[in-house]
Amino acid sequence: MEQKQKTIGILTSGGDAPGMNAAVRSVVRTAINKGMRVYGVYHGYAGLIKGELFEMDMRSVSNIIHRGGTMLYTARCPEFREEAGVMKAKETCEKYGIDGMVIIGGDGSFRGAADLSRHGIPCVGLPGTIDNDIACTDYTIGYDTAMNTVVEMVDKIRDTCQSHDRCSVVEVMGRRAGYIAVNAGISCGAICIMTPEIPITVDEVIARIKESQKVGKQNFIVMVAEGVGHSVEIAEKIEKETGIESRATILGHVQRGGNPTVRDRVAASQMGYYAVQLLEKGIGNRVVGLRHDAVVDFDIQEALSMKKPFQEDLYKIANDISY
Repeated sequence: MEQKQKTIGILTSGGDAPGMNAAVRSVVRTAINKGMRVYGVYHGYAGLIKGELFEMDMRSVSNIIHRGGTMLYTARCPEFREEAGVMKAKETCEKYGIDGMVIIGGDGSFRGAADLSRHGIPCVGLPGTIDNDIACTDYTIGYDTAMNTVVEMVDKIRDTCQSHDRCSVVEVMGRRAGYIAVNAGISCGAICIMTPEIPITVDEVIARIKESQKVGKQNFIVMVAEGVGHSVEIAEKIEKETGIESRATILGHVQRGGNPTVRDRVAASQMGYYAVQLLEKGIGNRVVGLRHDAVVDFDIQEALSMKKPFQEDLYKIANDISY
């Protein structure tokens, strides 16, 4: 009896991250090389519900490995949080004969993948988020590019900061996580790093600035994670208490864009290849990640229950060498 050709789908969900295109490319080409059919889904789970699918071939993913964003586009989908939305997505999968899905995104995307897996569509999640806040993996697609973007921007800010003996308060992304702030803060020589994980007051920041002034430091970078926020108010208080001209810069969505770094392209390619291997075996309800530079996978519910330890060692290093 002739074996049925396996068919898989792929979508990107939640916030975009540099390297998503590299992951899409890896999934598509790996699957086709294994004799599978591949459907791309536009606009995440919303597109899966609406049936925005198209068949992909080798050329569908030509010249995208170096591009930021996602060629499949992405969107939030409140409808998918309801059982009715999940059932509509399942019906779309059945209509196109899809045997499994690759979902690239963050925690919210993985919850959706778990729901779809529970209804008989095996799903494998790939961690794509610049925040690096997914606990089951040491590294998420987009994180390295985002950090390098921050460093590039702050290096430019530093030039004018030094020229005017100013303090620059720079707010970076990380609503619930301070990984970008800590690593970029070390790389940029920040006098202080403010993160959700280790709360410090503006008065403590001001005290460190005054101590550094005593040993001749005249310009300062303060790195603030988005989850801490209030960068304008922080800058105003620093200026009021120290007399140092202070400015706030919120880098915002510039951190999501740009050409992915080598690390993001390679990690995305590794994870995409591994995801197809799982689906080839009919294995779903898994999240792929990197642990100690090895590609691994976890049950989605197990992955969602994990807690990621904060990089306290790096935070201490940042403080100790910042003066």
